[in-house]
Amino acid sequence: MQDEPEEILHAVSSAVLAVTRHLSVREVLQVIVRSAQRLLDARYAALGVPDEQGAFAEFVAEGISDKQWKAIGPTPRQHGMLGAMLREGAPVRLADIRKDARYEWWPRAHPVLKDFIGVPIRDGDEVLGIIFLSNKRTPGGFTEADEELLTLFAAHAAIALTNARLYERSRELAMVEERTRVARELHDAVTQKLFSLRLSAQAAQALMGTDPGRAAGQLDQVQRLAGEALAELRAVIVELRPAELGRHGLAETLRKHVAMLDRLHAPEVSFESVVVPCDDHGGLASDPAVEVAVLRVAQEALHNALRHAKAGSVTVRLIERCGALELDVSDDGGGFDASASPGRDQGLGLTTMHERAREVGGSVVVRSRPGSGTTVRMEVQP
Repeated sequence: MQDEPEEILHAVSSAVLAVTRHLSVREVLQVIVRSAQRLLDARYAALGVPDEQGAFAEFVAEGISDKQWKAIGPTPRQHGMLGAMLREGAPVRLADIRKDARYEWWPRAHPVLKDFIGVPIRDGDEVLGIIFLSNKRTPGGFTEADEELLTLFAAHAAIALTNARLYERSRELAMVEERTRVARELHDAVTQKLFSLRLSAQAAQALMGTDPGRAAGQLDQVQRLAGEALAELRAVIVELRPAELGRHGLAETLRKHVAMLDRLHAPEVSFESVVVPCDDHGGLASDPAVEVAVLRVAQEALHNALRHAKAGSVTVRLIERCGALELDVSDDGGGFDASASPGRDQGLGLTTMHERAREVGGSVVVRSRPGSGTTVRMEVQP
């Protein structure tokens, strides 16, 4: 920790500014943990936001790899020291957590924690979460000054976390209003078109035997109305950008979706995101239409892999390179004949994937053969 008061204040200020630059709750939690870890020079740092079922709605950590997390298992429940801190709502600083009566146990793969410090993140009387650090790199463990510093930082972090929650709530309300507006548009425009289309089709059917000329005119009307309805429906659908994309961005939205599928299905489903640095690019990855198209293709490919492929594992890889996006969804399942008939393509949604890619100037290639798994690759160039 810094020796001079000015340096300490500067460190706290920098940490607080890093937190307040982010608006989503998940991002705020991650930056709080990262900033606290640097501020107190700790090897491990974590933050838990409790739920009402005795577990944690959110739990983020620094210093533990994804491989370690997988070996550790489910996120902790509100027991032991974590539960005590939530109940007591007071700071805890220990030379060795293992010697405290409130300590219970941790999983076999869990790193060994020794010196420990934790403080609640409070909004008035409500405990929003608890932040704790362990294994200070500087010899001697955490000091009283460290506790004061972390308590000060936690008070500012509470403001940032509350603001992020309010921001997300306001976005949710705005999205509800937007969906109500879209529903009205569907009713006012598309529904009326479909009603007119049905009447024209009925008229054509009635005239077919007695006046084929007028029946043909009604069928032309059916074709025109169907085209108009399809165009208006597509325009409305484009506006329905998934809420998660606006809140978290493409990579994090895919990560959350893959994590959910991994929990729900027997095959192992994993996600990797790679950003290749580039001096100059056109910002393609932030184009909402491109993000929606990539997300929908990924969802369709994942659905196919989990439903049809009989795979043991499915991997999703998203690469951003100089403004270009590349999505790979690969499985080790039974595969199929990629040159199958159009009916096979439609059954797997491959036609829809190709259309979605073309609409944003991209392409989809499917590589598969029986017994060798399947890879769906989508590319969009700047």
